[in-house]
Amino acid sequence: MASPKSFEQQYPAIDRFIEEFGWIEIGENDMISAFVRAYSEGGTVYEGKDTYPSMDAAFKDLDRGIQAFFDENGM
Repeated sequence: MASPKSFEQQYPAIDRFIEEFGWIEIGENDMISAFVRAYSEGGTVYEGKDTYPSMDAAFKDLDRGIQAFFDENGM
């Protein structure tokens, strides 16, 4: 039986982003409707949807959004 994937394996863009570029926020916020968000010193990198059916769906969306940021910026 295969062992479960680590967070780093499941969400490599989030892991890289946190280690090298900025931080993420998860949960409700009075000022921002997005449930998941990624920020760097330069500002907002990604804001997700208002709600998700699961935390896994939220993390997958955040990982895709951060990867798109990397791709757009040649990182």
